This record gives sequence, C-alpha cells and structure tokens, in this order.
Amino acid sequence: MAADLHCHTKLSDGSVGIEDLIVIAQKSGIDTIAITDHDCLAGTVRGKVIGKRYGVNVIPGVELSAIDSQAGKKVHLLCYLAETPDRLEGLCKRTSVARKRAGQIMMLKVAARFPVSNDFIISHASGSTNLFKQHIMHALMDAGYTDKIFGDLYDALFSRESQTNLLAPVKYPEYNDVIEEIHNAGGIAVLAHPVMYDNFDEIDKYIEAGIDGIEVWHPSAGDEDIERLAGICKEHKLLMTGGSDFHGIYARKTVTLGTCLTPDEHLDKLLSYKAKKKRAQRKLEKKLAEQQAEQNKE
Repeated sequence: MAADLHCHTKLSDGSVGIEDLIVIAQKSGIDTIAITDHDCLAGTVRGKVIGKRYGVNVIPGVELSAIDSQAGKKVHLLCYLAETPDRLEGLCKRTSVARKRAGQIMMLKVAARFPVSNDFIISHASGSTNLFKQHIMHALMDAGYTDKIFGDLYDALFSRESQTNLLAPVKYPEYNDVIEEIHNAGGIAVLAHPVMYDNFDEIDKYIEAGIDGIEVWHPSAGDEDIERLAGICKEHKLLMTGGSDFHGIYARKTVTLGTCLTPDEHLDKLLSYKAKKKRAQRKLEKKLAEQQAEQNKE
C-alpha cells in the first residue's frame, strides 16, 4: 500500500487543489496520502470526504513552522492524526498572521519595483490561506519577467545572501513549544526534512523535546542521509515516515506525487502508534498502582 505523507495544496503554497491532488494520487496508484499544508488545517475534513469518494485514504496532517533560535535554523514539524486539531488553530493563526504581514510587505516592495499591481499579485494567491513567495513569483512569470518560479529572479528577490532581496521577517514559534502544542492536541510530532534545513546536529535536542518520529524519505535526502536517519530512528525507537513534499509547479524542482513514500511497515506503525502508546501508559500506571499497594501493605 503506497503512502505519500507529505503533500501541499492550494490552501498553502501548492499549485493543485485538494480534489485534483486526490485524483492524481488515485491515478498514480497511491492508496494513502496526508495533506500537510503549512500552518493550515482547513483541508483536513474536506480531504477525508473527497478521499472516500475516490478510494484514497487521507490522513489528517499539517506542517507547522518553527524556529530553533539557539541554532539559528528553521524547523518544520509534521503533525499527524491530532485527536483535537482545534487546539492547533491558535498556533496556526498566529503564524498565519505573521506570514500574511510579511507577504504584504514583500508584495508592496515587488509592486514598487515592477509594473504590476497589488491586486494582480493577490489574484495568484486565490484559494490560499496566505500569500507565499511562490504566488509573487507566479505573478512575475505571468507579467513576463521570468519563466520559472525558482531561478535567478527568485534568488535576487528572496535569497538572504542577495543584496537586492525584499525579504520581510516572520516570527515563528520555538520548536519545543510547537512539539508541546502537537502533543496537547493528541497528535504525532514528526521532524520534517532534516536534510533540507540541516537539522542533523540538533536532532538529539529535538528527540529530548519529544518528537515521535523523523521524515526519513524525502526528495532532499540521499541514500547516505536515509541510512543515517533510519539508524537514528532505530536507536531511539522513533517512527519513520516518507513523503514527496509535493507542491505541483511551486516546487523547487520537478517532484511528482509518490516520489518518496512511507513503506507499509512504517505506515502501520504510524497508524497504530497512539493506541500502542496508550496501552504502554496504562500498563505503566497499573504497575505503579501495584507497587504503591505493596508499599501501603508494608
């Protein structure tokens, strides 16, 4: 059973709608997907309903943005199967407001530098819960200033190293706070694409903070990376997941749905993880109660 557990739609920075994504999955022979839009839970219920129509199992998910201030690095955390996802709404809203503010600043700067209107740029974010850099670049493509989303113009406008960048800062929550929020919502916290953000040196710290798993299979990970990440997961008894990080035309390179998958064995472990954890907790509580009863007898 093929499972792609990292997919984005038009609700965030993907170029494909929810139903179209599910149809692509069905026609690609992918039985299970997770819609993991950035800091957005809006597609969870709709995805599940549409998935049933097409015979595709849609796992509730979201990709939450965070920062590791100490390391000066971005950290993305995938949350799966939250029992009370509404508890994540506040976190998502705060990040969304911060991102929207930054997007508007960048949009105004672009509109001042190129002969395009704000409305023209905003129209390219239609259906999204926010304004992402990809939407701005798509507008500049349509205006004839570039022939690609990611390229020289993107680097000039949005690379931190560029002296002509138009970047506006976004304040993200700390990784440990996000992990706690995921667990408070009854969700499973998985460290997303550690190769992409060079999070290797900090993984021990994230394990200590309570991550439940690591995204091992991802387009950014080579064979050595996969082997190293799998070794870490086995050593610390963490879940292993995989996904294409599908964005449609808004991806940095051509990535088709199902490019990276979660093997059946590890999908089963993810789906049964919370039940297993609850059983272990009950067993521990029973043992502690028995020990307490013995001490009381003495």
